[in-house]
Amino acid sequence: MSKPRVILEDNHLLIVEKPTGWLVQGDETGDGTLTGWATEYIRRKYNKPGNVFCQPCHRLDRPVGGLVVYARTSKALERMNKLFRERDISKTYLAIVEGVPKSPEKVLKHWLEKDFQKNKAHAYSKKKGSAKEAILSYRMLATHSRASLLEIKPETGRPHQIRIQMRENGTSIRGDLKYGFSKAKQDKSIDLYAYKLEFQHPVKKESLKLISKPNWPDFQEFIDELD
Repeated sequence: MSKPRVILEDNHLLIVEKPTGWLVQGDETGDGTLTGWATEYIRRKYNKPGNVFCQPCHRLDRPVGGLVVYARTSKALERMNKLFRERDISKTYLAIVEGVPKSPEKVLKHWLEKDFQKNKAHAYSKKKGSAKEAILSYRMLATHSRASLLEIKPETGRPHQIRIQMRENGTSIRGDLKYGFSKAKQDKSIDLYAYKLEFQHPVKKESLKLISKPNWPDFQEFIDELD
């Protein structure tokens, strides 16, 4: 399994490239986590005794790779949580999906409800019960061999949002058995990747644009051209 890579590091933030297959936080499997790795990285690099403050500001599903932001201080965590809560952070994903979308660009809106026992979301076209609104936009970047490369920008941050909304769009993410794709990948990853984050640094107030790109050979020429 690939190892995480540090993309940005200062006194307030640690931004890490999460490989597919890594948990951000622990679950019933007891497997190691990205948070544990990041905490140990800070402890060793700065020779910190005792507890190390290193808290994730958001999550990525286990089979998804890409950028994860950690706060190194309680002040940074509080301010980053506010950025995410108030949608003042731009998140861009890449995905390879099955087939070709009927519309090359579209805004998708659903209401999602999470079944925590089955770890699976359900989507509805209209508001229903405790379901929460989920909105994203996508545009198609390239297509060949009955697959398409999409750039996806979620406006909301619901559990499994992109995965289930892509299924509802008739374009399940490659490898995502849980949400409609026909065949799992050998490494159990799915072709969804958190590739770009843009936001104002919570303490320094400078604009940040961070990019990490997946290694997807069949679309690599298009991915390499992105910024």
